[in-house]
Amino acid sequence: MRIGELAERTGTPRRLLRYYEEQGLIVPYRCANGYRAYDERFVDRVLQIRGLLDAGLPTRIIKQILPCLDKPRTIHFPDATPEMLATLEGELSRMTSRIDCLTRNRDAIAEYLAVVRTTAAESGAAAG
Repeated sequence: MRIGELAERTGTPRRLLRYYEEQGLIVPYRCANGYRAYDERFVDRVLQIRGLLDAGLPTRIIKQILPCLDKPRTIHFPDATPEMLATLEGELSRMTSRIDCLTRNRDAIAEYLAVVRTTAAESGAAAG
């Protein structure tokens, strides 16, 4: 697929996809005419990159952990610095806190919806 289709399928502007390429996060195949070509795996890769960026990870860290997202997983970082490990530990803790908060909010909304639906069903049955 070309860059426009990848942009559309991932909701990512073309300019941002080019930035990911500059940062070494994605490496498209180049056609004879110089156009970028992406295979299907890039859809998930771009979504993973966006999720990691949204979680607050810098591109330099994302580039290092991208191999861990592939199957089979390749985990080998000869250049893992104490700073990088501390950053990842902090981000892991922050993500866990966000997940816990989202889980609580999801459960509260589900409970609210259940009560509202039950009340609405009871009101409808009483009116009918």
